[in-house]
Amino acid sequence: MKRLYNFILSLSCLLFLAGGVLYAQTAPPASATGHIFAEIIPMFTATETAQLNFGKFAPGPQGGEIILSPASTISILGGVYRGAGTPNAASFYISGDIDAAYTITLPASPVVLTHISNAKTMKIENWMSIPAPGPGTGKLQDGFEVVYVGATLKVGSLTDNPVGIYTGTYTITFDFY
Repeated sequence: MKRLYNFILSLSCLLFLAGGVLYAQTAPPASATGHIFAEIIPMFTATETAQLNFGKFAPGPQGGEIILSPASTISILGGVYRGAGTPNAASFYISGDIDAAYTITLPASPVVLTHISNAKTMKIENWMSIPAPGPGTGKLQDGFEVVYVGATLKVGSLTDNPVGIYTGTYTITFDFY
């Protein structure tokens, strides 16, 4: 009986130890929480806040040029006589992500202005801006900037460009990166 008792005791110890080993091999799974981050930034926008306005003038016998700088200063070449009124450079409000750099692309070919009552035209060329056009010349400090645009208006004689209002549109591209 003593042997049977020792055998049962040995067997119980062996099962107890084997159970502990088995239990140690099947530990419960561990888990952790991961975090995700995404940020939506403001859309980049460009809005015209002032129109390009060469003001009032009268062409002379040979015509000439009106040069309107991005700082709204005017120079007249040839036979063009300045009238009353205040010409001004165009301005564009650019907004988007803080410190975003951008490139300004001005019209490469002349833009045509057309008389509102007939087919007579004038051309605008030699576009300029502040900041200057080119790769990475603009930067949105505090998320915005104002860009000023000027150009040169080619004026013909009074026969070529009769009295009246001339209008047109142009496109400036702001490429953000």
